[in-house]
Amino acid sequence: MIEKIFFPGGALVKFVDEAKIEVQGGKGGNGAASFRREKFIPKGGPDGGDGGRGGSVWAVADRNINTLVDYRYTRKFFAPNGENGRGADCYGAGGSDIELRMPVGTLVRDVDTGELVADLNVHGARQLLAAGGKGGLGNLHFKSSVNRAPKQATPGEPGQYRSLELELKVLADVGLLGMPNAGKSTFITAVSNARPKIADYPFTTLHPHLGVVRVGPEQSFVLADVPGLIEGAAEGAGLGHLFLRHLARTKVLLHVIDAAPLDEETDPVAQAKALALELEKYDPELAAKPRWLVLNKIDLVPEEDRAALIEKYRAELGTDETPVYVISAATREGCEELLNALAQFIDEQRREEVAFLGDERFDPTAN
Repeated sequence: MIEKIFFPGGALVKFVDEAKIEVQGGKGGNGAASFRREKFIPKGGPDGGDGGRGGSVWAVADRNINTLVDYRYTRKFFAPNGENGRGADCYGAGGSDIELRMPVGTLVRDVDTGELVADLNVHGARQLLAAGGKGGLGNLHFKSSVNRAPKQATPGEPGQYRSLELELKVLADVGLLGMPNAGKSTFITAVSNARPKIADYPFTTLHPHLGVVRVGPEQSFVLADVPGLIEGAAEGAGLGHLFLRHLARTKVLLHVIDAAPLDEETDPVAQAKALALELEKYDPELAAKPRWLVLNKIDLVPEEDRAALIEKYRAELGTDETPVYVISAATREGCEELLNALAQFIDEQRREEVAFLGDERFDPTAN
């Protein structure tokens, strides 16, 4: 949960991915106990109308919203009550519903029960958060052959109240992992429409960035870049652990490694092992996702040394099945091969999901 983080130089992060709110549906209007009284109409009988239903609170996924910052300052959302019933068979008006627009990828949980109330993973998804109370019945409903002049009417029901926790997990197909200055921001800039800050010092990425990668006219996927991880992140060091939740929905992780660190004392292999350990500490399910090794800045490594370097990383960090790609984000060397492999892998994952859901109409290449 990040509301405000100040950094040297006055930089301010406004990305908010957690919030707590209170919602309550409106109370239903009371039913009316009334009798018809008009000239020349004796014994007009009961004519009390019902109360109106209270307004409800709904959550709506909106792709034009990126953070939950609106819910950090306004925390209470109470729908209006329904109007009371009146005589002459007049029913009370229902209370207006409230729609809370949230980013796509927002999870809504009940604070008291831990129940998952909504998973807004599609633009336009709409989910009821707090139902309005039913309106009370007017006395015209209690008329019978033995009770021709009922005086009873029922009150409206109270609206549902909930204390909710909002958590944003951005929707992306591919997630970038790596130590600070590994070149993740340069890579996402080179292959997508994202434009994160790039500089020659660590921690230039302070909040998640999403970029759409176009591989072909009808083929694309979403790439997510989060702040770099450092050793001890699971205990609170650095920024990356705060944003790892945004990789939970990805299909594959790209572990970006600086193949040519400027500091000769830096051991990329040890850093990569430390990152994998931090990932395991944070979330074993996230660590179990397919993870590809991407050796970046290969343009700084002599060609005659590249084969040995690849074998070294494969032997010490992966297995024979672990894909290893050699790229230079600065010169785009090897990027096209990597993107094509990612597109093919993601399409296969989408087909498996469709087969599992049994929907033959879904086109995995459509976006």
